[in-house]
Amino acid sequence: MYKIPMSLYIHMPWCVQKCPYCDFNSHTIKKAPNYEAYIEHLIKDLQHDAVLCSNRLIHSIFIGGGTPSLFSAELIDKLLSNINKIIPVDNDAEITIEANPNSIDIERFNGYQQAGINRISIGVQSFQADKLVKLGRIHNPKEAFTAGKLAKTLNLRSFNLDLMHGLPSQCIDDAIYDLKQAIAIDPPHLSWYQLTIEPNTLFSSKPPVLPDDDKLWEIYQQGHQLLTKHGYQQYETSAYAKKGFQCEHNLNYWRFGDYLGIGCGAHGKLTQSDGKIIRTVKTRHPKGYLEGRYLDKYYEVPKQELPFEFFMNRFRLFEPVPKYEFEQRTHLSLQIVEKQITMAIEKGYLIEDEQNWQITEHGKLFLNSLLEFFL
Repeated sequence: MYKIPMSLYIHMPWCVQKCPYCDFNSHTIKKAPNYEAYIEHLIKDLQHDAVLCSNRLIHSIFIGGGTPSLFSAELIDKLLSNINKIIPVDNDAEITIEANPNSIDIERFNGYQQAGINRISIGVQSFQADKLVKLGRIHNPKEAFTAGKLAKTLNLRSFNLDLMHGLPSQCIDDAIYDLKQAIAIDPPHLSWYQLTIEPNTLFSSKPPVLPDDDKLWEIYQQGHQLLTKHGYQQYETSAYAKKGFQCEHNLNYWRFGDYLGIGCGAHGKLTQSDGKIIRTVKTRHPKGYLEGRYLDKYYEVPKQELPFEFFMNRFRLFEPVPKYEFEQRTHLSLQIVEKQITMAIEKGYLIEDEQNWQITEHGKLFLNSLLEFFL
């Protein structure tokens, strides 16, 4: 009945310290959280959601945050074991956990592996001490490099390093230095994204001085050339991977796949057997969540909004977009977007053949203008 892959996102809400650029749903630890109780509530949360996705497999799991590596390997093992009892997990599922460099050691990594984790995403952000201080990070460059090298020695399916560019007072050489340090570790996957000032963050109230647009463009061009030279392919706006190591979980998001979301503030998107697409939003604050109030919002996505939602996700990827996927994943006819597609082609944002649409280099540069056609 279902052709659309389904993933599971799990949100761990606590951090030792809130970063000034972060607009994720994270909460600074003021007193020791009850991690065991939170795992129990995640399991109950999933049990409630299971009725929305009967007879479906979970194809990937991503444990994000916050700082998931604050949770012990024993608790992660308990969580993953119970997930498989509630909704079957594909034997070949990619299972990722995010980790901070200063919360990583060989014993914890091995424990995560034994629990079923086969991919780790390490939040490095920079290999330079002054940049890490400005970003509010609590690890140092040595810890970042050590964590990456440790992940390299493990028999993981893959691992990722998160890096940022366009940092306060960052020059081009600084940005390229960070990339060279990451490349020296040789991760299969690199997330390399530009720092942006988001509302309701410390940086939004006290904005730092960031590189100007000309410098940002030069950083991107030099960085892209360096990554390409070392065998990394840019497959998404801010993601590079060696061949065969793209993040399956994120690919499912951008291909407008389905996903469950459990934990504080987690979002879910599920296609029902009648073709309706529903979204779920979970309670943001740990206090309410730990009292058993899991679901905050539940609603059907209006059909008129689906073309924009589909293309907003799909055009983040640089691969061809099969036309059949639009019909399969929105349950709408291609005729609904025929006029908009024609205008996008005339503007040079897209090209097409009988089977696919493909975003052009021009379209990548003017993505917002392209998406406006579908509003």
